[in-house]
Amino acid sequence: MRPISPKVKQALLQEPQVCLRADESNCQGRITFEHALIYAGKQIDEVFAILRICEYHHGVNKYQDGGDMNKEKHVWLALNRATDDELRKYSKAIDYIALRERLNKKYA
Repeated sequence: MRPISPKVKQALLQEPQVCLRADESNCQGRITFEHALIYAGKQIDEVFAILRICEYHHGVNKYQDGGDMNKEKHVWLALNRATDDELRKYSKAIDYIALRERLNKKYA
């Protein structure tokens, strides 16, 4: 995991302390940070790209290989937290705006 910069971490700590998949009603474990998006082979260090996910939905710690990790859904959640301008900054190899539209049809 890439270290979270102090500025981004401070902003993340201001968000509600709840799993972003809490609406699925099966959260378990403590809240973790997941870097959902990658750009140029590195995890993106932006508030929109780092999600608060419970251990169960992140598939870590005691839920390793037994949780409900759904990377595509996490990418969808991250893309919907971003503005179009934020996504254009990272849409060199992957058109994140088009990907968001496609995932919105699947998950929304």
